[in-house]
Amino acid sequence: MTTTTIEASEAPAKPTNASAPPMNRCIEMPRFELGERLTPEQVEFLDTFGFIRFKNFLPRAEVAKLVEEVEAIDERLVTEGRTVINGVPLIIGKRKDGRPFVQRMCFSSLFGERLHTFLQDPRFKAILEIAGPGYRIGERERDGLVINHYRREEGSSYKRLGWHTDSLRDLFYFEMPRRYLNVGFYLDDSPLEKGGVRLLPFSHNQGLWPMLTRKIHFMDTDPDPAEYALEAEAGDLTIHDGRIWHRVAEASVAGDASQRRVMYVPLMEGPEKLKDENSPTPVYFRLRRFARF
Repeated sequence: MTTTTIEASEAPAKPTNASAPPMNRCIEMPRFELGERLTPEQVEFLDTFGFIRFKNFLPRAEVAKLVEEVEAIDERLVTEGRTVINGVPLIIGKRKDGRPFVQRMCFSSLFGERLHTFLQDPRFKAILEIAGPGYRIGERERDGLVINHYRREEGSSYKRLGWHTDSLRDLFYFEMPRRYLNVGFYLDDSPLEKGGVRLLPFSHNQGLWPMLTRKIHFMDTDPDPAEYALEAEAGDLTIHDGRIWHRVAEASVAGDASQRRVMYVPLMEGPEKLKDENSPTPVYFRLRRFARF
């Protein structure tokens, strides 16, 4: 088994820039690759730390084809003036030159055959297996395949995202918070200078009260001395436990250099709850309206 270590050094002074990388945690993540099943080592890493990264889930040539389709869908939604899909609001931003673009796109695979085919990859069965019995990929449920598009520039509506747990969402769907695997696929490289996901290792093991109160959901964007920066490259796939505290840090670079796009695979369990154009907007998204991006 590959040795994984965590080293804690003296906590640095609190950064003055929210995009400053964490300096006091070091997790040596093995170069995992996803096969037909997760190995015992991979399962142990995920269960221990609350997250994991798989390298080269798709080669860059395949990623480029997905990006081409994503950009075509973006252009279509903007041209059609769409602001909501199946009850879920889109987040629309503007580039420096004033052109609008979609920064949080939901139900994306319903608009593109390549994205739909991506979700049929047999390796997702390995993830469904560890998610739990009865899990499935819900293309037409909750938010469907979500694509987050972060950019740091004037007009951008999605530069960062405050601390939160994905399990909070369960409460707004009148369900008890539970273990949920958040599966992200990277369309762009995500080095430290682009900001990216910051997580609090081990916090997926917390109880309900700290899950709700440790931080102010979405409003708190400050770095945490214990956070870990999850770096990835285009074609990588990551998983984090929905109960873990995490945020998205703002990039220290701007414009095209800050562009960071990640697709999130919709894992669902229980009875099917299909969404359509008549579906109401969940309370969860009304709360997020007050989040600071």
